[in-house]
Amino acid sequence: MSKPEAETPQPEAAAAPTPEQIAELQARAAKADENWERLLRTTADFDNFKKRAAREKIEAGHYASASLLQKLLPILDNFEMALAAAQSAKGDKLASLSTGVTMIQQQLKNALAETGLEEIETAGQLFDPHLHEAVSQMETKEVPEGHVAQQLRKGYKLKERLLRPATVVVAKLPAENSK
Repeated sequence: MSKPEAETPQPEAAAAPTPEQIAELQARAAKADENWERLLRTTADFDNFKKRAAREKIEAGHYASASLLQKLLPILDNFEMALAAAQSAKGDKLASLSTGVTMIQQQLKNALAETGLEEIETAGQLFDPHLHEAVSQMETKEVPEGHVAQQLRKGYKLKERLLRPATVVVAKLPAENSK
C-alpha cells in the first residue's frame, strides 16, 4: 500500500466580482481614459504654446527697431537735403543752413526721446560711477571736489537702463604750492 499523500491546502477561490463592482471598475477605467486623453491634449497645447511664444519672441526681436527707424527716416531725409544745400551755400545761406541743421538735430532728439532715450545730466553733478565714466581729474576751484568738471561725451539711458555712461573729468582741489 502506498502512503496516502498529504493534501496541500488549496487557496480559496477568489469570489467572482459582483456586477456592481464590475460597473464601478468600468466607470473608473473610463474616467482614467478620459483623464489620459485630457493630459495628452493639454501637453500638446502647451508644446504648441511654447513654440508659438518662441517664434513671436524671435519676430519681435527682428522688428523691435522698426518703429524707431520709421521715426528716423524723415530725419535722415532732412540731413540729406541739408548736405545738398551745404554744397551750394554761400554767405547768408550758410547761416540758414546752420539753423536748418540745428532744427534737424532737435527733431532727432525729439524722436529719440519719444522712444524713452534720456540724456544723462553731468554739469555740476556729483560724480556717480553708475552713470559717469571718469577718464581724468582736473584741479579747479570753480567746481567742488568730486563733482563733474567737464563732460567729454554725453551719456544716455533708455528709460531706467544705462546705455552708455557719460565720459567726464572729475574736479579735485588744487595742490598747495609749497616753496
